[in-house]
Amino acid sequence: MICHPASQPDEDELTAATNYHEPTSWAMRSSAERCRIVGKVRHEIAHCADLLVSEARNDQRRDEIETVASELIPLCDALGWIARRGPRVLRKRSVGLSRRPIWMWGVRSIVQRVPLGRVLILGTWNYPLFLSGVQAAQALAAGNSVLLKPAPGSERVTSAMVDAFHRAGIPKNVLQILDSSTDSAISAIDEGVDLIVLTGSAATGKRVLRQAADHLTPAIMELSGVDAALILDDADQERVVSAIRFGLLFNSGATCIGPRRAIYLHAPTAANEAAGSIGHTIPTNPRKLAQPPWIDRLVETLRAADPVIVHPAARNAVADVIESAIELGAVDRIGKFNADEVRQTGSMSPVVLANVPEGHAVLQSDMFAPVLSLMPVDSVDDAITVINTCPYRLAASVFGPTAIARHVASQLSVGSVVVNDLVAPTADPRLPFGGRGDSGFGVTRGPEGLLAMTTPRVISTRRGRIAPHLSARNDSDAELLTGVLQLNHSRGFRDRFEALRRLTTAARRRS
Repeated sequence: MICHPASQPDEDELTAATNYHEPTSWAMRSSAERCRIVGKVRHEIAHCADLLVSEARNDQRRDEIETVASELIPLCDALGWIARRGPRVLRKRSVGLSRRPIWMWGVRSIVQRVPLGRVLILGTWNYPLFLSGVQAAQALAAGNSVLLKPAPGSERVTSAMVDAFHRAGIPKNVLQILDSSTDSAISAIDEGVDLIVLTGSAATGKRVLRQAADHLTPAIMELSGVDAALILDDADQERVVSAIRFGLLFNSGATCIGPRRAIYLHAPTAANEAAGSIGHTIPTNPRKLAQPPWIDRLVETLRAADPVIVHPAARNAVADVIESAIELGAVDRIGKFNADEVRQTGSMSPVVLANVPEGHAVLQSDMFAPVLSLMPVDSVDDAITVINTCPYRLAASVFGPTAIARHVASQLSVGSVVVNDLVAPTADPRLPFGGRGDSGFGVTRGPEGLLAMTTPRVISTRRGRIAPHLSARNDSDAELLTGVLQLNHSRGFRDRFEALRRLTTAARRRS
């Protein structure tokens, strides 16, 4: 079979799918059947891998390995996970006899996970296959109809991916592509959708939420990060250098969970150690303290790296923020930064900033570029505070002895923490992904992400003739209900026995 980029749905297909708030034939299928069809998409993705790699190539991504490793493989892994595990996640939950309140005698309930209806996915340019593909797959497996708006510049690769969904059996009127303009997203929200899923910047998220508020439309916001790599004492130096280099340069630095801050403990010089040993406070001026050896190794490694191309949408902001930091005293340890070149061509060598002024925007700005700020701190507690008080809290990494690093990780108020690695583990299809603070809310991926594409519906059925609440009230009802309350929730045997006596007396009076 020859793979061709998908065409836009024709006018008849669009007209046939305008009423998304009624159950579609797709939604009426069983979750097992929907998950099975969604799972088949991975076969089509694998078949058209060469086409997708070709369409994904752009100025920011010129390495085919990155497309296969960061997009196609994790996307297919997620599709396979949905096929295997999706039906179990989406199955109904029965609520029967166990722990049933006494006044609910004869009532049994089920909790169903039902589709929300019409899901609008606002795609991103940095990972148009993996992120948008998994979000669409989970929305479809849950029984929703999907409108997918690609980011500008990602139209062709998004069409090729959607074509693979259609060939696998997803109806064309259930998965549709919008044009990539902002107006198409605005119109879709105004016309009425039941969930918005955005992957983008915090600024874009705020604009979308303002419009969504007018319609009381729920949303999942997967926004940017200013992620920290916390390097503890006794961390594996080589692992630190290789991991930060990978995370900083992967996808030309356009990774939302790439490292933007390297936080490490002050390493005192011999003179300062002597001062500390006789009861003096160790100075906190980084110029008077030795830096850990991994910093020089990282700088040399990054100095030898090729420049990357910063996306046009990010160039001015990246150049402005880094230029401002340097003007205020920060030092580019690599020494290759050229703000004018970044603005004009997007070409940028990695930047490692030292002596960044406290509170500067470069420490709290979501930049899709290979820039890293070195942040010495006095203690692990200080490092935790720095991470937890940053507005952006998408993810973090902790490097050090496993037990200690995991203990620190458990204290970080972020969406995902990776110990002794960066970026890669978040591609596990079993794991939810989402941020906190200005990095958004809600999750995609994993069981939690699949359930987020649904809403619960409860159906309760009463059998038998016993329905005390339907009987006319009498004087003993308050005594009867109080006895039920105390019998179920009193502390000791004596109190419960007294409640039982009170209950039986009230029941005798009522009869």
